[in-house]
Amino acid sequence: MLLQLLTIFFFSLLSQSLQISSQNLSFTFNGFYPPLTDISVQGISSVTPKGVLKLTNFTTTDSGHAFYSKQIRFRDSPNDTVSSFSTTFVFVIRPLVPGIGADGMAFVIAPNFSVPTAAPSQDLGLFNIINNDNDTHHVFAVEFDTVQDSFDPDNNHVGIDINSLKSVKTSPAGYWNENDQFNKLTLVSAERMQVWVDYDSRTHQINVTMAPFRKDKPKKPLVSIVRDLSSVLLQDMFVGFSSATGSILSEHFVLGWSFRVKGEAPLLALSKLPKVGKRSWMTWFALMFVVLIFLIILCVIPLLIICLPICLLRCILRRRRKFAEEIEDWETEFAKNRMKFKDLYYATKGFKDEGLLGRGGFGSVYKGIMPKTKKEIAVKRVSNKSQQGLKEFVSEIASIGRMSHRNLVPLLGYCRRKDELLLVYEYMPNGSLDKYLHNSPEVSLDWNQRIKIIKGVASALFFLHEEWEQVVIHRDVKSSNVLLDAEHNGRLGDFGLARLCGHGTDPETTNVAGTWGYLAPDHIRTGRATTATDVFAFGVLLLEVASGRRPIEVQDSVSGERVFLVDWVFQFWIDGNILGAKDPNLWYDYEVGEIEMVLKLGLLCSQSDPENRPTMRQVLHYLRGDVTLPNLQPSDLRGSERLLGIPEVGFSELSLSTGGSSITNSLLSGGR
Repeated sequence: MLLQLLTIFFFSLLSQSLQISSQNLSFTFNGFYPPLTDISVQGISSVTPKGVLKLTNFTTTDSGHAFYSKQIRFRDSPNDTVSSFSTTFVFVIRPLVPGIGADGMAFVIAPNFSVPTAAPSQDLGLFNIINNDNDTHHVFAVEFDTVQDSFDPDNNHVGIDINSLKSVKTSPAGYWNENDQFNKLTLVSAERMQVWVDYDSRTHQINVTMAPFRKDKPKKPLVSIVRDLSSVLLQDMFVGFSSATGSILSEHFVLGWSFRVKGEAPLLALSKLPKVGKRSWMTWFALMFVVLIFLIILCVIPLLIICLPICLLRCILRRRRKFAEEIEDWETEFAKNRMKFKDLYYATKGFKDEGLLGRGGFGSVYKGIMPKTKKEIAVKRVSNKSQQGLKEFVSEIASIGRMSHRNLVPLLGYCRRKDELLLVYEYMPNGSLDKYLHNSPEVSLDWNQRIKIIKGVASALFFLHEEWEQVVIHRDVKSSNVLLDAEHNGRLGDFGLARLCGHGTDPETTNVAGTWGYLAPDHIRTGRATTATDVFAFGVLLLEVASGRRPIEVQDSVSGERVFLVDWVFQFWIDGNILGAKDPNLWYDYEVGEIEMVLKLGLLCSQSDPENRPTMRQVLHYLRGDVTLPNLQPSDLRGSERLLGIPEVGFSELSLSTGGSSITNSLLSGGR
């Protein structure tokens, strides 16, 4: 009996060993020399007698694929996470016409030899226009793209692709040297280049690094993201390369390749790698054809010389119309604040999407560099087809442009042209606060940075409300309008909706302006903006920074039911666990008392009754610790009794009543 059990156990171990060995975990090709049984080629791909893996030739509108013919096991079991893996390879892209490439090539991990019904002439041979961006593909790729599509940054970039050719992250082709300087590489240079792709299963870090041939692997990767590939890769997958041609032809070669799961890819023996052969006679024939076309063009030059002066004159007239501006008499008093449209056009390179910093309901913002001063600026383009109130708008913009405070984004000037208003601000290199709270989960802020930003915005609002020569009501306080300078100081910007009035008065506004989720209910109800409406929006901002949640979030995607941040945080307080509302991305680098104070202060500022909201002077004292926030309870913000003393001047005790409104009803319905 014991002998039978031992026999069964032995054969079980042997079976498992054979099964594991059938799943290849590592391989190395220092050239692809025959006889070659481990590489499967499809389409126009082939292996040359000299050991070069040739993905494409000079065939038009076709694709080629080459895969390692055995499956690679990326998970120990179907329920485990994807293991770490690493690969390195040497490639060459040689175009028919020097400097002009076809579609490019990609390193691919896919469930099958054939990728999902790829288009034969484009999309790198991976997808087509219909099935692009489908999570069921389970395809991971690193693209080396030499054609610029509408979603590409340029025609010479490296990108990480997941189930789509719209890369999750890209970078211009190149490498970082030992002095942390970027060196550009041209993919279609016909030069040999080496690439390293590494995935860490513990940190989910994906790094793509490249360098010229025979140069050591740079320490700093070219493209790097944090992404768990467990939802992308299956247990067993195939690895290989894909490429496609179009009407512009290129040859794509792989000279050497190694791969390993659960470890670093083996080093390639670079001295043993084959070389790409010289161009064939057909290639030279194609080049001669190009030269012939060029000679034909030269014959047309005399005709061009005749037409050139006429075209030049038309261009000059068109350019003058393009930059023509109308300056009305009433604008002469604001001449020092007005900037030339021509300067802003050249500063932003024609307001192209490559310089787009953001787009919102009131316009688009572009980065620019002033041609003469080389000063970095941010230009906001606002459509203004109605001329009503234009003079008042420009007057207030000119007045705000005279303000100076360390926590305000300096407004440098304005420009008016046709139906557009352009506001020019100083550029903030670290972007807007909402990017760190919502849009980039791999980039976050610690609590010390967040509390510094909060204090900076509070200081800016206090200056606007009380310290400047006029009262400035911002009317659009929100995380996307809080910009971060080089030291991550919070600066309040975007004064496109701001209104001015004398101290002791309120601006005569009757229209609702701002962003849903930050709008005070009294402002929505009456259209009247006061300093208290800014305080309400700042209270929501406090809750947003502390919790990491948006002011309004969809709770049920089916019914469209929304939950308001104020209600959500207030419910945690009612349940006796207000710290449960803190951002889960915050680790343990914060003081419990400080984050609890910020959450309660946010609720205090976002009360329904504007009379019960503290002033920004009081808010600033609470944040700086000059005055301790009273020991509030949820019932204090619900009842109508007189409840607490909030110091105004000299910190004497004053009694305020909350009124009958519950804070859970402090927002009206409506999308952001």
